[in-house]
Amino acid sequence: MAEILTMPTALHGQVTQRLRLLLVEGQIAPGAKLNERQLCEQMKVSRTPLREAIKTLAAEGLVELLPNRGAIAVELGEDDILNTFEVMAGLEGLSGELAAQRITPEELAEIEALHYEMKAAYTRRDLSAYYRLNAAIHRAFNAAARNPVLTATYQQVNARLQALRFRSNQDGEKWARAMQEHDRMIEALQKRDGAALRTELVAHLGHKRDVVVEQMRTAQAVNAKN
Repeated sequence: MAEILTMPTALHGQVTQRLRLLLVEGQIAPGAKLNERQLCEQMKVSRTPLREAIKTLAAEGLVELLPNRGAIAVELGEDDILNTFEVMAGLEGLSGELAAQRITPEELAEIEALHYEMKAAYTRRDLSAYYRLNAAIHRAFNAAARNPVLTATYQQVNARLQALRFRSNQDGEKWARAMQEHDRMIEALQKRDGAALRTELVAHLGHKRDVVVEQMRTAQAVNAKN
């Protein structure tokens, strides 16, 4: 059996990140109960760091704590999805507009590098790597806006949508469109065109929302037939 890690702070961060990935990538399905014993065995950790990780992810909005019944992966209803994407589109658009005004050459170079890496992941059809780089780019837009209140709000709202945004790229045609949208975002940022970048980001989130709602309705229709 692998040795159980013992460094509390580092271990908590590692367990949180691994559990977050399981939730975002759908390896723990929305609405599913988190099986502590199984997760402890899978991660080779004790229950204490796992429970701390669950609390952290509950604060992020990825997990729902149930009194005396453990925790489940959050499952958003259609109204929740529509409302959250509406807010997120506004936050993304404002982040892009401010970033175009305030970004440094070093920050722009870093975003460009992330974009090229993401294109390579897209070419390999490596969805996990693509999503990780995609999320890093959107965070970088937000960071370049240099507004701490905007960043805190962005992080809180974005946590609710991570798993849905990951699944929205699993259709080939829609994934290609998302990649093209990112190309246009980078072009707008390079031109310091805040209005254009805002427009691209808001449209991008709108397309994500539509895909997610379509996926949800399809799944509901299938379940109804069964």
